[in-house]
Amino acid sequence: MVVPLLNTIRDYAWGSRTALPELMGVEPDGRPQAELWMGAHESASSVLPWGDSLYDVVSAGPADVLGPETAERFEGRFPFLAKLLAAEQPLSIQAHPSQEQAIDGYARDEAAGIPRDAADRNYKDAWPKPEILIALGRFEALVGFRPLNATVALLDALAPVGFEELTSLLRNGKLQDGFTQFMGSDRDTIRPLVSALGEACAQYAGDAFAIERETLAKLCADFPDDPGVLAALLLNRVRLERFEAVYLPAGNVHAYLSGFGFEVMANSDNVLRGGLTSKHIDVPELVSVVDFEPLTDPVLTAPPVVDGVATYETGAEYFAIHRVDLDDGERTVAGVGPRIVCCVAGSVEVGAAGTESDVTLSAGQSAFASGPEGPCILRGSGTAFVVSAR
Repeated sequence: MVVPLLNTIRDYAWGSRTALPELMGVEPDGRPQAELWMGAHESASSVLPWGDSLYDVVSAGPADVLGPETAERFEGRFPFLAKLLAAEQPLSIQAHPSQEQAIDGYARDEAAGIPRDAADRNYKDAWPKPEILIALGRFEALVGFRPLNATVALLDALAPVGFEELTSLLRNGKLQDGFTQFMGSDRDTIRPLVSALGEACAQYAGDAFAIERETLAKLCADFPDDPGVLAALLLNRVRLERFEAVYLPAGNVHAYLSGFGFEVMANSDNVLRGGLTSKHIDVPELVSVVDFEPLTDPVLTAPPVVDGVATYETGAEYFAIHRVDLDDGERTVAGVGPRIVCCVAGSVEVGAAGTESDVTLSAGQSAFASGPEGPCILRGSGTAFVVSAR
């Protein structure tokens, strides 16, 4: 079974009003369009041509849709979720749990009787959420803790009033103490610190931290009493160009700032937030899942594996992801279990070995190949991502 998918667009307030419409060649409707979901998550499943949701079809016959081995390995659940993500404003400071943390947190929320769709529920499911974001144009983000010596150098350069204790903690390697102290402070305590940081950014005239200064100045203006602004001081400021990526394993603190990208994650909606948002924040739970090991090199690239096919190596057990660049040619891409193919440029025909019918995709469209089907065969002129289980 290789079929086109009808996908849901989520209209979160931080979404771009133009990126998805421009990709798909349609007129914007004026509303933010933040994420287009491709997969079988229960909250926004893709729909098959005959009207059934992919989630319902997987639930009714996991082995037939996922393939017997994949169905057994992932207990009948579709293993990954793919998205087109378009951010016009910053997303929240956040991190995702590990498998063990997700199982424990989900059990606690269930035992407490918190409805699964409640705004104050931390764990929507019992799965982890490792994810990769691949830029489709310039993409701005905060990703992982900056090495401590670099953050101390940033604080020394900006010299904001009231940050002497944080600087001392970082000099002594106490990142967790500094992060926890800021994130747990009330807004009356945070407000003068954010104001002082904003003033320091306005006065800074150096070149060494220009992009950090620009980002922090904007966050200080937009979130004047939010502890997430201070967390941003501690994170790597990353600028991705087209097809560069960031991989976010469990515990990685991050915030997407702006841009358009293709995102793949384990099939979970578990997010622990700490700031830059009006949504539910649970700082103790966030801190309990955070990995405080600094991240030296957050940018991931995909060297070509064979002509026209590049693989993004993450080590995640829930998904594998290939980028296929076609120039009036044909490529065969093997994969384990179910696959989703998303076209992001040009026009691509998708089929599978042993089948006669192809699905033609234009930019922004996607197709699904069931686990029992053979390797995907792509033809045409354009670029597509092929996502499978690992």
